[in-house]
Amino acid sequence: MKRLLLISNSTLHGSGYLDHAAIEIRDFLGPATRVAFVPFALHDRNRYATQARERFRAFGCTLVSLHDVSNPQRALAEADVVFIGGGNTFRLLKGLYDFDLLDAIHCRVESGMPYVGSSAGSIVACPSLKTTKDMPIVQPPSFNALGLVNFQISPHYLDPDPASTHMGETQEERILQFLEENEAPVVGLREGAMLRVENDAVTLKGSAGARIFRRGEPPAEVVPGAELAAPLNQLVGAAA
Repeated sequence: MKRLLLISNSTLHGSGYLDHAAIEIRDFLGPATRVAFVPFALHDRNRYATQARERFRAFGCTLVSLHDVSNPQRALAEADVVFIGGGNTFRLLKGLYDFDLLDAIHCRVESGMPYVGSSAGSIVACPSLKTTKDMPIVQPPSFNALGLVNFQISPHYLDPDPASTHMGETQEERILQFLEENEAPVVGLREGAMLRVENDAVTLKGSAGARIFRRGEPPAEVVPGAELAAPLNQLVGAAA
């Protein structure tokens, strides 16, 4: 069974690193205790690994960062779960290519290895990074990502503010532009929201809702607890 926990954000206002997702992560991990961490989204990988290691220690897990071992492929093979943290999505995807980890992670997760992603780590679980808001500070060989789900995620989703005088594009407008050129539906995940994928079932978890964008259709609001049938062709428990 393919299992993923895709979190919109690593830190929620007023709480610490992954605190808002701690209950969901602990439940999702089950008996898994050996974590392979992918820190490529941030420049200071050692500091990032230390932060993640301390957080997962509270879950009863040991964590190995794949940038800090001589054989990342073997470290991944020996782990129970993979965690990909947030940061810059272009830098993250380039790191996955540089370390030749795309196929290895894809195969492990398709074979049942649990996958936890946060922010950029959630985006790279999708077919591509085309729904990121990040600046392309580096250039990966391709926009193609892990393709573990067949929809896109736009994390840190902000609803349009009708009172705002800002004249730039809203996140909703950028997603609609994506759909002018691409078929894959997009989940706009608000901060505090996450998706739990169990094989073909997709459940919206957390404290915030989400917006589902599909080509040629108006956006649909979904609330925590909603079941989103992959590949989001049907919405069960959707709010009007």
